[in-house]
Amino acid sequence: MGFFDVVKALLPLLLILGILYGALWYVRKYSFSIGGKKTGGLNIKVLGTQMLMPKKFISVVKIHDKVLVLGVSEGSVNLLKELDPSVIDSAPDENDEAKPNFRELLKKNLGIR
Repeated sequence: MGFFDVVKALLPLLLILGILYGALWYVRKYSFSIGGKKTGGLNIKVLGTQMLMPKKFISVVKIHDKVLVLGVSEGSVNLLKELDPSVIDSAPDENDEAKPNFRELLKKNLGIR
């Protein structure tokens, strides 16, 4: 196996890697990102989700200034009710209270000070 045989084998590999890198760059630049900054121009925030049955959920979603209660199943998403946004904003948030971290809970349960 000579030098030119190795080059002939590596050239298609490098070409395919270049095409894949170009496709990745294009997708990152021109498509929306689920967890990133771009969301297609929509301001969507999931306030909460509760599972009712396997693959069936109720979700409370805030889109711009509307609060929607959605029924989500494997095959569909249904609008159940539209809530007043002021009710959601004025409701006390249960996440506001300070929760103990893992170390504090472990010390408490083991009886260590």
